[in-house]
Amino acid sequence: MEFVRVVENGVEARAEIDKFITTGFLKDEIYVLAHDRQRSENLTDAFDINQIGVAEQGLFDTFANVFRSRGDELRAKLESLGLTSAEAEEYEEELDQGKVLVVAKTN
Repeated sequence: MEFVRVVENGVEARAEIDKFITTGFLKDEIYVLAHDRQRSENLTDAFDINQIGVAEQGLFDTFANVFRSRGDELRAKLESLGLTSAEAEEYEEELDQGKVLVVAKTN
């Protein structure tokens, strides 16, 4: 099961991460995504949480992301966490507007 929160910035993202941890999620079950790749990496590093990688996406999709647009890559990553393609599209539109997603997914 996955839970998604749309936030405006890193401060709000930190608060949502803390809430997820308080409710029992582990750091390796929480992901942060932003439309800007560098922003995603910076937030993930700052909060010391998991990145969406081979374990979540599989080798083929991880490799395919090299050739995808950022929007396509983000939708693929969201789908790898269990969201439907319609949900992934909806959340990717939020990312287009500069928002940040905090996703918690039980393994």
